Amino acid sequence: MSKKITQDELESYLWGSAVLLRNHIDAGAYKQYIFPLLFFKRLNDVYEEETETAVKENGPEADSWEETHSFSIPDGAHWDDVRNVTENVGKAIRKAFRTIEKANSEKLQGIFGDGTWTNKNRLPDRLLKDLLEHFSSKTLSIENCPEDELGQGYEYLIKKFADDSGHTAQEFYTNRTVVHLMTEILKPESGESIYDPTCGSAGMLISSISYLKNNKKEWRNVSLYGQEINALTSAIARMNLFLHGIEDFKIINGDTLAAPAFIERGKLQQFDVVVANPPYSINQWNRDAFNTDKYGRNFLGVPPQGRADYAFFQHILKSMDLNTGRCAILFPHGVLFRNEERDMREQLVRSDLLECVIGLGANLFYNSPMEACIVICRSKKPENNRGQVLFINAVNEVTRKNAQSYLEQQHIDKIAKAYKNFGADSDIAKKISIRDIEKNDFSLSIPLYVKDPSANIVEMTMSVQASYSAWLKTSKRLRAYYDELGNLIKREE
Repeated sequence: MSKKITQDELESYLWGSAVLLRNHIDAGAYKQYIFPLLFFKRLNDVYEEETETAVKENGPEADSWEETHSFSIPDGAHWDDVRNVTENVGKAIRKAFRTIEKANSEKLQGIFGDGTWTNKNRLPDRLLKDLLEHFSSKTLSIENCPEDELGQGYEYLIKKFADDSGHTAQEFYTNRTVVHLMTEILKPESGESIYDPTCGSAGMLISSISYLKNNKKEWRNVSLYGQEINALTSAIARMNLFLHGIEDFKIINGDTLAAPAFIERGKLQQFDVVVANPPYSINQWNRDAFNTDKYGRNFLGVPPQGRADYAFFQHILKSMDLNTGRCAILFPHGVLFRNEERDMREQLVRSDLLECVIGLGANLFYNSPMEACIVICRSKKPENNRGQVLFINAVNEVTRKNAQSYLEQQHIDKIAKAYKNFGADSDIAKKISIRDIEKNDFSLSIPLYVKDPSANIVEMTMSVQASYSAWLKTSKRLRAYYDELGNLIKREE
């Protein structure tokens, strides 16, 4: 009997599985066990739902028809087969996972990860039985829990794990409101290809599909591509896409800089849309290999060993379609003004690929007060925008509540409008010519071009306390740019 699961019920149900693991394993390892079991339960319940529908419409023989099911679950690998095991439960779970992966090698190979299910010190039979019984309490059929709703529940669980697991969250979860802003600016279209070279749990790819759905556009003909260096996280990305009802995707586990996964005729495959939040300023990468990169990803120059940001940047630029390509990249502010990357920045500006730089407010990332920026590039800028770069100072377009910062819809709308109008009639944006950027020695530091709106001169009618509060609000931000401005002054001398 169908019983539609509400969103609150779903979230409570999902988080309840993690509560069972407390005091047994670290919070950072929850995802290694919860996500595969959730995915297993969903596959099983959808398989049974497909069987029931087919038998009802075509008779008992339909159970064995290949076209009845969108995937295969062999005998002995169903949920109840594992649930009924009383000893060596972890071994039974692992066997079911491998059996399902083997039977669906094109779609599901490696998707369940490599959790240590047979470690009884960590996961005794009693604990695994409790987990199986907990997941058995609800039927995760499509009728009970449609893809979008289960996907939202899955995203909720990702966020909860990010909240619980500390710094590991940064590689696992990007603030979703920032991602929504990025997709709102790029405006993906039906039939396009979308790529994330450091895709994490695939949140940016899913946001692109959500944009199309929200705008009543066809999304099933969009091809999604992603690469993720962490094996578990890449498996989670695939589960995440699958649970959102997305079928046309390809997620590869691997190192994007050392071994890019998407190659066509010896060159990097190119995409209509690229979205990314690369790991910030990593220093363990093969700079020597990049110096002679066979894919030409060093066309702006070779980044310093201590910061691979411009290596990811150039990979993304080379991955954009020559006609329709556009990208949005979430970066630390340092890429805009660090001296060691000055020459690459000059080449970037002169190439006229750079379209917009957006400065975001502080505390939008877990366990980090840093401010970040979104860099927008386009293979072919509109004629009226060529030779110019739009700077948007959105440091104050942020809301902080319950120790979390996020962009409200009004913030996203304001920033997106400033981008769409290319700075016209906006108090937070200004278009700057390449010649004027050259006068600042190719620094892209946003305050050089658009002042902080909160830094306006305080009127004398303000109270002393109000004046002090206004000063305190901006002092930390201004300090962050002090060294860069000092360097510019030295250059001018």
